[in-house]
Amino acid sequence: MPSTFGTALREWRGHRHLSQLDLATEAGVSQRHLSFLETGRSKPSREMVIHLGMTLDLALRDINGLLTAAGFAEAYPETGLDDPDLDQVRSVLETLLAAHEPYPAYVIDRHWDLVLTNATGSLLTGVGGEGPAGSGANLVRLALAPGGLRDHILNWEAAATVLLHRLEREVIHRPEDRDLMELLAEVRGYPGVADLPTRPTVPDGSELVVPLELRTPLGDLRLITTIATIGAAYDVTLEELRLETLLPADAASEALLRSLSSG
Repeated sequence: MPSTFGTALREWRGHRHLSQLDLATEAGVSQRHLSFLETGRSKPSREMVIHLGMTLDLALRDINGLLTAAGFAEAYPETGLDDPDLDQVRSVLETLLAAHEPYPAYVIDRHWDLVLTNATGSLLTGVGGEGPAGSGANLVRLALAPGGLRDHILNWEAAATVLLHRLEREVIHRPEDRDLMELLAEVRGYPGVADLPTRPTVPDGSELVVPLELRTPLGDLRLITTIATIGAAYDVTLEELRLETLLPADAASEALLRSLSSG
């Protein structure tokens, strides 16, 4: 049975660890009115549903879910990246990926599935010997599943711990995303993952970041990851896309990336 708006609102408030008073104060409404909305004694306006969703820091997909529960049409479209309406956005993303050469870069969706990649990024996903990963390949599985790319990550325990922690935080922030929860449950069952530290280790004074150390046929790479999102997106697809760019952590890695790109 579909969730009512009041039930869904109460569940999201619980996920965010907010009391009725906390949420009412942040949203600028009375606690009495919020209580009436949760019990169904009052029906929210469409604008109030969106306002509460934004106050709860919900993704556009989840605000759409609140609107549906309240009996309203969804406010935010979900457009495929191959749709003509997103041709300009796709062109911008491809330009960014190309401009990042000779360093690897990827566009991934909310489930860590590969959407776009540049040439160097494609080369590195194929280091495991099974060929470059194409669209739809999952970067979490590539890094954590036995064999393939995982076997070429020299600091696998440290890198995998950081990656797993990121995935766990995303599940906590998006508890209604069943596919993401299933991905987390799946990778936790991979050999060695259960033995990883529950949190990334505290670095010593000489360490600023945890690099990804990767063995390639031409030599070892040390890479730093940065993540970007599309600002002020009002489309579900665009909000959920992430641009992951990798940069060399030392001069030797930079030289090797240039060799890989040119070769």
